[in-house]
Amino acid sequence: MLQVLRSAWALLLGMCLLMVGNGMQGTLLGIRGEIEGFTTLEMSIVMSAYFAGFLGGSRMAPGMIKRVGHVRVFAALASIISAVILLYPTFANPWVWAIGRVVIGFGFSAVYVTAESWLNNAADNSNRGKALSLYMIVQTLGIVASQALLLTADPSGFVLFVIPSVLVSIAITPILLSISPTPAFDTTKPMTLRTLAGKSPLGCFGMFMLGGVFSAQFGMSSVYGAQVGLSVAQISTFVATFFVGSVVLQYPIGWISDRMDRRVLIIIVSAIGAVGSLVGFFFGPNFTMLLITAFVVGGMSNPLYSLLIAHTNDFLEHEDMAAASGGMVFINGLGAVFGPLIVGAWMENAGPAAFYMFTAVLFVILASYGSYRAARRGARSVEDTGAYVAMGQGYATPLSMEIAQEYAIQADLAADDDDKAA
Repeated sequence: MLQVLRSAWALLLGMCLLMVGNGMQGTLLGIRGEIEGFTTLEMSIVMSAYFAGFLGGSRMAPGMIKRVGHVRVFAALASIISAVILLYPTFANPWVWAIGRVVIGFGFSAVYVTAESWLNNAADNSNRGKALSLYMIVQTLGIVASQALLLTADPSGFVLFVIPSVLVSIAITPILLSISPTPAFDTTKPMTLRTLAGKSPLGCFGMFMLGGVFSAQFGMSSVYGAQVGLSVAQISTFVATFFVGSVVLQYPIGWISDRMDRRVLIIIVSAIGAVGSLVGFFFGPNFTMLLITAFVVGGMSNPLYSLLIAHTNDFLEHEDMAAASGGMVFINGLGAVFGPLIVGAWMENAGPAAFYMFTAVLFVILASYGSYRAARRGARSVEDTGAYVAMGQGYATPLSMEIAQEYAIQADLAADDDDKAA
């Protein structure tokens, strides 16, 4: 871990600042939209636009990097992100915000791809797993820390938009000044979605469902908090708790997944997420219960993402795992685009409690489909399953997924060598 920190501290620091800026502007828009009088449906379009931009950026970024290089892409897009954040309070219009969110989603996804290629270059097979874990932890800590900054000024003013803009601008400095040389960039030709779905129907279906769950958390939780009358401090704590739960429960669930049928665990984790969502639906106005449900829902959804990847890998050959990564990210991104639109329409017609009903329904559907798939195909023995690699949902790109797949392959091969030696 210390070796990774020494070689990539500037990158990790820059990524942490970027995530602070990203997390802060996302929550702030939900609060400011309520102040500006935007409807729930309008805010759902604004929030969905980010994921549409992110999806497009993750697919177009590799071509941009190959044409003009890492440094130019990173600097140009970070500058655009910084500028767009300042335009939000200047033009308080939901359609202007939606366009800005598309641009910011596109920019962040391309910035992540660029940074992840540097991270991969800074790591080797002996520490790639630690580098991925550290990268995920830094990202999540940035999101959590960003919520505290919402308490530093009035959300109806301009200052809270200046802070994330400045942080994004500062974030590129340590990276561009400290990281050299620029790494070579290449990506794997993706597997078709039809082939991927044939290999792992549950993995693909689950990825789509989880896209909706995560985008509801990341995009609409602040809108929900504003609508039920939470203070800014309570909203920031509420949003942060989703991500705290994801970090705390990621590794225990991962440890369990390496020791039992992953489909059974997917069903159990989905059921717990559904119960947590229903508690939020019935006891939502109670702030203490909101924090408990946020911890449970966040703590189930993010590990489920990594769990579904590991389950999918169990039915792939090693040479196909990297090719499958782009498809899994794309499917998850499609679910993320539609998530805010659907939950926003529900909240518009049924009130803010529909936020939790939406996540409950998705968890129940996933648990039900998992049970159906378990009845259709026999379980693989625990000895034949691959490694679980912790991944961060919502800001994972095809490149970071490829890196995770490479690590999973190395872990599987190492385990096979240990078994032969024994």
